[in-house]
Amino acid sequence: MGRTSNRWSRGLLATTLVTALAVVAAPAPAQASSGPGSLGSWVLRKAVTAKGVQKHLKELQKIADRNNGNRASGAPGYDKSVDYAEKVFRNAGYRVTRQAFDFQTFLINTPSELERTSAPAGDLPHRIMSYSGSADVTAPASVPAGDSQGCNPGDFGPANVGTIVVISRGACPFGQKASTAAAAGAAAVVIYNNIPGDLSGTLGNTYTLDFAAVGVSQALGQELVGQVAGGLTLRVATDTFRGMATTENIFAESRWGDPGNVVMAGAHLDSVPEGPGINDNGSGSAALLEIAEQMRWFPTKNKVRFALWGAEEANLVGSTYYVANLPQAERDKIALYLNFDMVGSPNYVRFVYDGDNSAFPPGSGSAAGPPGSGAIEKLFHDYFRSQRLASAETPFSGRSDYGPFIAAGVDIPSGGLFTGAELVKTAEEARVYGGTAGQSYDPCYHQACDDIDNISLKAIDEMSDAVAHALITYAYDTRSLSTPLTGPTGGTTAPAGGGGGLHDDHEVEI
Repeated sequence: MGRTSNRWSRGLLATTLVTALAVVAAPAPAQASSGPGSLGSWVLRKAVTAKGVQKHLKELQKIADRNNGNRASGAPGYDKSVDYAEKVFRNAGYRVTRQAFDFQTFLINTPSELERTSAPAGDLPHRIMSYSGSADVTAPASVPAGDSQGCNPGDFGPANVGTIVVISRGACPFGQKASTAAAAGAAAVVIYNNIPGDLSGTLGNTYTLDFAAVGVSQALGQELVGQVAGGLTLRVATDTFRGMATTENIFAESRWGDPGNVVMAGAHLDSVPEGPGINDNGSGSAALLEIAEQMRWFPTKNKVRFALWGAEEANLVGSTYYVANLPQAERDKIALYLNFDMVGSPNYVRFVYDGDNSAFPPGSGSAAGPPGSGAIEKLFHDYFRSQRLASAETPFSGRSDYGPFIAAGVDIPSGGLFTGAELVKTAEEARVYGGTAGQSYDPCYHQACDDIDNISLKAIDEMSDAVAHALITYAYDTRSLSTPLTGPTGGTTAPAGGGGGLHDDHEVEI
């Protein structure tokens, strides 16, 4: 796609746009494809560049490098990330505010360990469960005496006492599995996925037991289960800190536009404690910073509000706090919310959240999209079609920062983009989108290797243009949200498998 890369040229393009907008005499029809928003999309997409997004990603990487390798909320790296974002927004002319809140933080003091101490001995790939307690346990392995999912006290018996219990994901929250096993006398738990791919989960930010819990892939879990009868022994070591901390959301609002019709776009700024979080979610944050810088030139009809959320990795705490503390009169002013969580995955697919629930009905692992969410989904799919790019639906699961906006009683139209996390790319997806079948969309998801090299600039280029298109379109006209849908609303390829869009760092349930 064509690019205008230097600042002078971008400003010239924007000046041309402002002149053109000044002569638009009539309001645009109630659709997202014509009028000043359409002209604005073309110019903004020329101004927004992958190089511009990468500039912000490099700064976030530097911040992590200087602060213990991460940008987790409650730690210095996050505070420095907020300072950096505020500087960018202020320099671009926005009104910037911060919102402080307290939350239960989770930090990893030293890397966790999972080791097979019986033959064949060796270290095993795993992910620590967020909010795991600290322990260093070497013990025989066991499986639940009852149901393999280990949700109920009756699933554990004398044979599990003092052992490291290997439990299947499914049927109940991870924290319930760990608590029930601990109450039955287990020494630690290893929870394995019930679908292909690694497992990164959380025990929940109210979990307080000093009990170790780690997650492993389906394949490794099944292997360990098969070895239990042969005398499998394991070592699990975790060293963590859990305590109350204060962190912040940051907001930047345009100085023009109707304050009674706010177009909101957000991304979480924090990383997990394990790494710098450059794809998750430096990519979404950096895309919004770049777009905000270029949108400074646009006198939009509607107010635009950018949000960078804190403590998302602690189970959507920042966005939940914001929505819960927003007076009803202020909620009513928000026309829609757009969410961008991971838009640069190295083995990416162009996923669009299924706002109309056509592919993922409520009850199938997807929340109901409020009225208007289907129109947002359609806008993204239509944009990708216009660029001759394939796209696919992914569950509107509520497991990213749009969750509080679509919750019952709030019902703000929402949508967004996602390029995939820990789940595995299919052969059909590799044929259509490129990349490697049988490999995770992001092989470094929630790991130390989620650094500046863990980004597809091609994905950043394509997805940031789509973000820019949606944001500038709605910044000029939101009436399409209430217009009956016509034509296809879904993607051009098959939807992701049931968990394709799930963000498992918030996977407290099945």
